[in-house]
Amino acid sequence: KMAEKQEEPSNAQNGEADNAEEGEDKKKKKKLKREDLPPFEIVTGERLPAIFFKFQFRNVEYSSGRNKTFLCYVLETQGKESVTSRGYLEDEHAAAHAEMAFFNTILPKCESNLRYNITWYVSSSPCVTCADRITDTLQKNKNLRLTIMVGRLFMWEEPDMQAALKKLKAAGCKLRIMKPQDFEYVWQNFVEPEEGEEAKAFVPWEDIQENFQYYEEKLAEIL
Repeated sequence: KMAEKQEEPSNAQNGEADNAEEGEDKKKKKKLKREDLPPFEIVTGERLPAIFFKFQFRNVEYSSGRNKTFLCYVLETQGKESVTSRGYLEDEHAAAHAEMAFFNTILPKCESNLRYNITWYVSSSPCVTCADRITDTLQKNKNLRLTIMVGRLFMWEEPDMQAALKKLKAAGCKLRIMKPQDFEYVWQNFVEPEEGEEAKAFVPWEDIQENFQYYEEKLAEIL
């Protein structure tokens, strides 16, 4: 079931439309599958397929087809003992974004006697709605520390987006653009090794450093 699930979005993943000439059979199966799903589904796991990482996390300037959010997290809970958990979330349908899903599913309640250090590695920065909700969550839970490492800035030219990012910063959220080393960290810790291969080294794409610098400048201007 899991393998099926990962194969299904592969066409859309690569920014191509689904092939219209699918066999009727497959169409029926697909339709059935869609209806089985709740209104949105959050996929969670420990490691994401390499193909998703290579496409979704790429820090390009124009991110056509990259309309999902992939969120890798490290959650450190400090109480009598420290517990660290990690995994990733992706949003399958537009109704709920991965950022909100993290607070609904991974950390549904913050115990006031614990401290939470959270680091997210996200393919793109949150939308206005998510940014506002994260700001609220941080204001209500002073024992929560959140660092968001983003591959790309989402709609950063929009004034309301800029305002939302400023509010996030004011609420104590650390916003950072992912450096090449951060992409490598995600590759090593959150991406499935490709089948039949030894653990492969991370191969940076051509413009990874320039794109990082471009977004870092933009973020500095906004904040």
